[in-house]
Amino acid sequence: MNSETRVVLVDDDALVRMGLRAMLDGLDGIRIVAEAADGDEVPAAVARHRPHVILMDLRMKRVDGITATGRLQGTAEVPAVIVLTTFDDKELVTRAIRAGAIGFLLKHAPPEDIVRAIVSARRGESLLSPEIASQLVTLVANSTHDLSEQSTARHRLEHLSARELQVARAVAQGKSNAEIAIDLSLTVPTIKSYISTILSKTAAENRVQLAVLIHTAKIPIR
Repeated sequence: MNSETRVVLVDDDALVRMGLRAMLDGLDGIRIVAEAADGDEVPAAVARHRPHVILMDLRMKRVDGITATGRLQGTAEVPAVIVLTTFDDKELVTRAIRAGAIGFLLKHAPPEDIVRAIVSARRGESLLSPEIASQLVTLVANSTHDLSEQSTARHRLEHLSARELQVARAVAQGKSNAEIAIDLSLTVPTIKSYISTILSKTAAENRVQLAVLIHTAKIPIR
């Protein structure tokens, strides 16, 4: 894997883009290869620069971040999308995750958290900290889910073994692979294997979508 991680910034606020570029470019192998001021500029930026990761704003004038994220799915070499939010966008965040975003960060997150999220996303992993997991619980709990959504979510989980469900619940708590391995007295590679199997069985694209699925099904996580 090339050590350089190519990143595209998508935000309609030039000051935000400027701040992120100043903060991230050149840090830990991260290179900001392009900026876009609206979601409709994303396809051209991706085609030209082939980024590994996109930091995506949600609210933009012409094409919002959810639509832009959804349009990327199914294309060749889909970059990992991390949503940047102020958490005034609660409903939009859950929709963005369902559209394929691999994770989300608060716009005021410290640089080290943003870097960690980018590095994780480059590896195809979602960064789901306990803080974010807690906020995700609130988001899903406050969302309107009818019984059919809960039933569908439970159906997608019903083929998991007891151990797989245990791992899935730990993911929904925001635990890292290393933390889950310690809790269950297993190795990290074993946990990675479990999560790969779980994602395949539940048709979840990443661990954030898996966490949303667990919460939508109203499966107790503790």
